[in-house]
Amino acid sequence: MQEILITEGLSKSYGGVHALKDFNFAVKPGEIHCLVGENGSGKSTFVKIVVGAISPDRGEIILNGHRYPRLSPIQAIHEGIQVIYQDLSLFPHLSVAENIAINRLIAQGRRWVDQREIKNTAEEQLTKIGISLDLSLPVEELSTANKQIVAICRALSLDAKLLFMDEPTTALTKVEVDRLLSIVMELKQKGLSVVFISHKLNEVFEVADIITILRDGRKVGDFKPQDLDYKTLTFHMTGRKVEYPRYQRQIEDNTPLLEVKNLSRKGNFENISFQLYPGDVIGLIGLLGSGRTELALSLFGLNPPDSGQIYVKGQPVKIDSPFIARRFGIGLLPEDRQTKGLFLKKSVEENISVTLLEKIVSKLGVIRKKIKRLYSIQATEKMRIVVPDVETTVQNLSGGNQQKTIFARWAMTDPSIFILDSPTVGVDVGSKAEIYELIQSFAAKGVGIILITDEMPELIANCNKALVLRNGQVVAELSEKDLSSPDVSGRIQLLMSTNGNNRHSRKREEV
Repeated sequence: MQEILITEGLSKSYGGVHALKDFNFAVKPGEIHCLVGENGSGKSTFVKIVVGAISPDRGEIILNGHRYPRLSPIQAIHEGIQVIYQDLSLFPHLSVAENIAINRLIAQGRRWVDQREIKNTAEEQLTKIGISLDLSLPVEELSTANKQIVAICRALSLDAKLLFMDEPTTALTKVEVDRLLSIVMELKQKGLSVVFISHKLNEVFEVADIITILRDGRKVGDFKPQDLDYKTLTFHMTGRKVEYPRYQRQIEDNTPLLEVKNLSRKGNFENISFQLYPGDVIGLIGLLGSGRTELALSLFGLNPPDSGQIYVKGQPVKIDSPFIARRFGIGLLPEDRQTKGLFLKKSVEENISVTLLEKIVSKLGVIRKKIKRLYSIQATEKMRIVVPDVETTVQNLSGGNQQKTIFARWAMTDPSIFILDSPTVGVDVGSKAEIYELIQSFAAKGVGIILITDEMPELIANCNKALVLRNGQVVAELSEKDLSSPDVSGRIQLLMSTNGNNRHSRKREEV
């Protein structure tokens, strides 16, 4: 069977640094080919070359038997290549139907818009993957999962033969991930080839026919998934042994840093109660709509509760703004770092120093630049942020270094309570290990941490307690002993998704 894509000796350098070197790659029709590697390994450079966004320094691309020393984007599209980027690149104010059909309209050079044809095109593509959406709804009103569906359908509308998917499940819940992976498998059955790029190695093992590993711009090898295990794969990706040690609370102080009693917010969560002690890492886990992120925002003053009480270090408090939350020593790493956590076009220094104004501003209201620079350098070194200098723009950092920039911002304020919402989303395995180390080092110093996660291994490795949320209520409280149980993952999955007793009428559920 002739390969749909072959690359021979692809190389690309920037300023003497090899982003990609002598890379050979091949994809067969109807194959799911997973491409894995740490940030900076060359994955993005490879994709940009194949879709015609940049030219290689040397090497050849063979598409459907046609040889190209370099490709233009138009040539790539004509050869059946489509890419779904992490940001999806949709038009938020246009409808579902218009977003699906727009690429075909542009490719045909159409001047006039036929709404009936747009609708028919959208329905045809949605039918291919067995999904129904409201075609008139603006895309900005869709969930991230359904935006992914629109992006896939848009690619299919141009008769895609080879689909590149770059971190497609980053912002999805477990249920949404399962649906997306099911769609990917259906596309494979229909003969479409998929290059699947992901840091979530469990998903790679689930869908891959073949796995190609990149490290430092060079190909490590091609592997069948059955010939690899998680440890071997991460070793090939990083060149080192990556381990996630279990956290164990050592601090004996049993005076609560934070106590929440019967906290409720209509439509989000109801009667939430728990205590957070020094050195605790309490996990919050639940499906979409469980109320976990909304609870985090309430504790940080962004989503004030309707009723209930919050105590900080034994004192009743009202937290109705992030400013007040900060005064009480509460920090937040938000769910979406790029839109809610960082100033992407600002430098690392500017991003770190936003919480340090009282330290860097003089009595006359003037920013003391030398002190600001000193604090920023100290923070980057402390958090081991890999960056040429603190003047580097944050949007140019890897996902892991962006997350560590937010850690650095709060580390300089000496928080006593740190809320982390999905802290390892979109980061590679090496950065994930570093972030786990940061979480556990904060906790070891007595910081109380609330960790919101979709990943069961992340919960088990880092938390000494956990709350399982469903429909805005706590349905189970897990102790350290519970989290050590060999069947805890399956039990938590069941608790998250099963209809059952609510918290008003039950005793604590043991797992």
